[in-house]
Parts: sequence; C-alpha cells; structure tokens
Amino acid sequence: MRQGIQGEMIRSELADVVGEEYISTEETDRLIYSTDWSWMPQMWLDRGERLATPDYIVHPASAEEISAILKIANTYRIPVIPWGGGSGTQGGTLPIYGGITVDTKRLDKIIAIDTQSLTVTAQAGINGAQLEWALNEHQLTLPHYPASANCATLGGYLAPRGSGTISTKYGKAEDMVLSMELVLPDGTIIRTPPVPNHASGPDFARLFLGSEGTFGIITEATMQIDYLPEVRLLHAVLFADLSNALEAGRRMMTRRLDPMVIRLYDPSSTASLVKEVLGYELEGVYMVIGFDGYEELATLQEQYAMEICLELGARDLGREPGERWWNHRYDFYFPPKSLQLPWMYGTVETLSTYNNLERIYHAKKQAIEETYAEWNARYIGHFSHWFHWGASLYDRFIIEQPPQDAHQALRLHNRIWTTAIRTSLEHGGMINEHHGVGLKLARYMRAQYGAAWPLLEAIKRTIDPNGIMNPGKLGFGIY
Repeated sequence: MRQGIQGEMIRSELADVVGEEYISTEETDRLIYSTDWSWMPQMWLDRGERLATPDYIVHPASAEEISAILKIANTYRIPVIPWGGGSGTQGGTLPIYGGITVDTKRLDKIIAIDTQSLTVTAQAGINGAQLEWALNEHQLTLPHYPASANCATLGGYLAPRGSGTISTKYGKAEDMVLSMELVLPDGTIIRTPPVPNHASGPDFARLFLGSEGTFGIITEATMQIDYLPEVRLLHAVLFADLSNALEAGRRMMTRRLDPMVIRLYDPSSTASLVKEVLGYELEGVYMVIGFDGYEELATLQEQYAMEICLELGARDLGREPGERWWNHRYDFYFPPKSLQLPWMYGTVETLSTYNNLERIYHAKKQAIEETYAEWNARYIGHFSHWFHWGASLYDRFIIEQPPQDAHQALRLHNRIWTTAIRTSLEHGGMINEHHGVGLKLARYMRAQYGAAWPLLEAIKRTIDPNGIMNPGKLGFGIY
C-alpha cells in the first residue's frame, strides 16, 4: 500500500471525486478485492499466504467520475483495475501491482427500454439478474443467462466476451451489444456507433470487447433483447459414444434447426456430475437439447432434432430429464455440487471447428491423465456453446489430493494448464471460449496470436501510453 504523505494526498484527490464514503483503504476491504473466483488466489489464501491488495478502492457513480479517477491515475502512474461482480475465474481483477480498484456497481441504472427496436440501455455496473428481472416485467429478456448472473454485471458480461446458457441460439454477450460508452485510459469518454453492423469504417467497438479492462472501462451498453418465448421445450437423450453425439449436434446446427441449447456430457461427466446433480445413474453420453419460441415452431424443430438423434443411435430419455437439467443447470457451479477446495481443479475450456473437436477432447484427456497420473488427475468435459461451424469444449481437470504447500500447488496447477492449453493450440483450438484471459492465460496470448501479437501490443501502447489499465492481464506487461 502507498504509504505516507503522498499516499494520503492521492487518497484525498480520489475522495474529492467520489466522496469520502465511497473510497476505502481499510485492510479488510482491500483483502476482499484481492481475490476473485479463480482457484489460484483462493488456494493461496486457504494456505495462509498473503495476496497483493489494491491501495485504494473507489466506488464511482458515473462515467465522469471514472474519467476523473483515470486522470489522477495517469498523473501518478498508478495501476487501475476495473471491478464488476468479482465472479471471474481467470484472475482478471487481481491487483498484482496494487493500485486503484474501480468498483462499478454504483453504475446500476436502466436508462431506457425500447420496445420498438427491442433494446435495453443500462449502465455497466448493473447486476445481471436484476436487469433480467426488470425486463421480464415487460415480457422481455436479455437471453444471456450465464451461471454467474446473480453476481456478475453487464460490463462483466462484455469485457471477457462471455457466453450464456442459451448462446447456441442467441449468441454470446458480444453478439447482443449494439453500442457502448467507454472511458479511455486518459479519461476521454467516448461512444461507439449506435449499431454494430455498418460499412462506416472498421468496427472499433469490437476492440474493447474482450479487452478485460486493459483498454478502458465500459460504463454503459445498449443491448439487443428478445421477447420471452411462448414455450421452452427441453428433452434428453443418451448416446453410447461421443462420436455420434457430436455428429448429432453438428447436424442440428448445420441444418439450421436453431436449438437454444445443446449440452453434451462426456461419459465421465455423465457418470459423475449428471448423477450427483441430477440424480440419474447412466452410462454413456448424456445430451440435453432445447428449443424455444412459438410452440408450433419449437415443436417442429424438436421433432427434426429427435429424428437426427435417433438415426444416430440415441435413446430417448424423454422430456422430464431435460426439464430437470434446465431447472438445475446452475447447481453444477455452486456449492455443494461445485468443485471446491481442498481439491485442485481448472476449467481449461476451448473451442474449434467440428473437424477438430473430438480430436482435441481425446488429446487433452490423454495428455492430462497420463502426464499427471501420479496425482490421479481426472479429466471431464462437456460441449456447451455451439455454432454453425463448431462448438466449445468445456473441460476440466481434477486432483483430489494436491500438494499442501501453496507454492508447490500453484506450480503443479500451472504445469497442468500449460499441458492443456498447448494441446488445444496444437490441435486447432483456442486458449479459451468464454471465461476470458485474465492473469491465468496471459502467458499464452503470444502463442495464440503469433505474428499478430506485436500489433495488439502496439494498440495497447497507443491507447494506454502509461500502461495503467489492468497491467499484467491479457498478456500485457507493465511499462
């Protein structure tokens, strides 16, 4: 923490912007903002180690206040870490160089609901669930539905290019955003064009989607919304093998049946997670498919999807197991069903085109379980976010008895991640699909982008010449 007279002078400047009641340097508050939902800092604290903490926590209420904060940060070359709901899993908000944590949750207003254009404009700090409840009162929905919705913010949806449960039909958060207000690192407040689809030069708004606070802070967004569907039809089937299950999903997507969800669990997940969370004791590949909209149309789409599944050898489990999955879909990610300490675990998710998917799955499973056999490493996965050209593999490693020493545990954790990510890249995958990069995946960005990486670094230095925005994340160092 910045000490002495200078530290107090900076604090006074920040307090003058946000008000004395909206700034804290208390040790307890600083500890809270030292961690997110990623395994790394939680393990570190669990082992009695101390994390880096921010010097100041500020709670601005407007883009103008954030602008003033960033101008102060530039003057003193102080790092700035944007904070939404703290639900990230990649260490994206860890204050590894100290600095100012900017908690955006006071920017929580719904500015407008446009029922003609079907858009909602809201401040970026609004809680995702509260935004959804407000839309539901108008029979509308923001069809994102991430497992983190009860704690994540709208800005947190956009900054890492997040996916929600029904992204297969409605797209990711980045596909729903029409325009944004942002504060650049120098304090300039800008707005992107009012719509994303145009030919008026490059779509520079996309630059900020996925930048995870390294290029600025999102303060407001206009999002495409939809009507609540007349029906949601859920169904479950069971395949004997992964190949046919993946082919069924591919056919549904390439034949444009428009499912809202395809959730396909590998045999290990079917035997463990499906049994534990849903209560079904099954062997094989468990698949949930869902369609929504007008009942007649959704029923017809489901009928064609079931024909594909049955043709490929699936066993029809009926509607109840599909509905049970929908009603308990978030239970997989929260205690007591979720993975948690003292276990070591990591979600090493990826995505690729259909021709690579199964190959990536088997290569990663072999690489992790064989390389780390002495630790009895387990590998499980499901395929959850589907596109016309491919799908995501949401895969995890689990070690039930990891090293107790914090440093040894983190080194092992990093080695497993390296094995997993390199295997994904070698077989045509990406370093991740929707959890973001943060600190955890930062060291793989050069490998992901190759000769294009210096261009991203040049853009970063142009937008943020003093390097104050979330340093150490996304592969950008401090300078």
